Amino acid sequence: MALNYIWVGFFLISFVIGLYKFIFLGDFEVFPAMVQATFDRAKLGFEISIGLTGVMTLWLGIMQIGKEGGAINVLTRLVSPFFRELFPEIPKNHPAMGSILMNFSANMLGLDNAATPLGLQAMKEMHTLNPKKDTASNAQIMFLVLNTSGLTIIPVSVMTIRSQMGAANPSDIFIPILLSTFFASLAGIFVVAAFQKINLLKPVVLVYLGGITIFLGSFMWYLTTLSQEVVQELSLVGGNVIIFSIIIAFILLALRKKINVYETFIDGAKEGFKVAITIIPYLIAILVAIGVFTASGAMEMLIGSIEFLVSAMGIDSDFVRALPTALMKPLSGGGARGMMVEAMETSGVDSFVGRLAATLQGSTDTTFYILAVYFGAVKIKNTRYALTCGLIADLVGIIAAIVIAYFFFH
Repeated sequence: MALNYIWVGFFLISFVIGLYKFIFLGDFEVFPAMVQATFDRAKLGFEISIGLTGVMTLWLGIMQIGKEGGAINVLTRLVSPFFRELFPEIPKNHPAMGSILMNFSANMLGLDNAATPLGLQAMKEMHTLNPKKDTASNAQIMFLVLNTSGLTIIPVSVMTIRSQMGAANPSDIFIPILLSTFFASLAGIFVVAAFQKINLLKPVVLVYLGGITIFLGSFMWYLTTLSQEVVQELSLVGGNVIIFSIIIAFILLALRKKINVYETFIDGAKEGFKVAITIIPYLIAILVAIGVFTASGAMEMLIGSIEFLVSAMGIDSDFVRALPTALMKPLSGGGARGMMVEAMETSGVDSFVGRLAATLQGSTDTTFYILAVYFGAVKIKNTRYALTCGLIADLVGIIAAIVIAYFFFH
């Protein structure tokens, strides 16, 4: 519903501004430019979607190998002690815990098709423990907020679009996204734990959160000692090494279970074409609306106003042109994707703005959409503080993405 208002708003605002320019400023080119933008952005959306086919086919095939080879089960065993502390109201052997762990493992591996049904199953199983059926339980809120923070190990879709748009090194945003989404997830855990009075000082929690935070904090400190060129090279090389190592790990796990790796890849890869085709109408719809909004001059007015305010505060305003992606992300993943593409198209895919937009796209998830779908599945009306906590996690992820992008790309 929110995206509906935004989409219609783009067209109406563009028309009003175009009419003002036409009547009062004598700008006779504004409406031809807006109409041309509809054709240009429709073509761009189609080209991007078709271009996604090859890479999505590859990665969904790889992900299927990881799934069948037991990569999700490995992740589940690694994080289960930590998650038991975050969900103290769920009995140890309750089936909800298994679905929760499987959902998060699938999300971290970028298995969106598997993650959503697992998440819905987890919500239904947690609901059996919920004494107030129309009100979100503590466990359900923790689960939802961690989903909205969007922790992902492999940001497949972002790297795919960067590749399609001609990025020299599509994976150079891998480490910035990983760091940003970790801080968003960390914020989500802290804020929900504060509401629910969960003790995060227990040894198990400290080992997991403390260990990872110290490692990433040390890594960020180390980056500050390096030159910008070395940091970018480290992001590129490190990201590619990690990604290829994960692919090899998936294959080895599958071989260990005596799975036919080639046929498993083919089974998963078949979904790549379906996913890419499904994206076409959504991407074209939002890109056309954004294109008209930009051609009318409305986008420049919005961005220019924000840049002026940021500069007036003595803050570097280079990040502002990527900000529409961040503002759209909590409302719509497709809308944010369109804003990211617009930023790349306007400023360049390998520009600071283009890379920052990609980092923002991968740093959090679509909070309003996730809350609507997951809570709607179990008919919860009173979501309590879930939205507040989700938006706080989003804000931390956005700030982290901007700061980290300055480290890596500015």
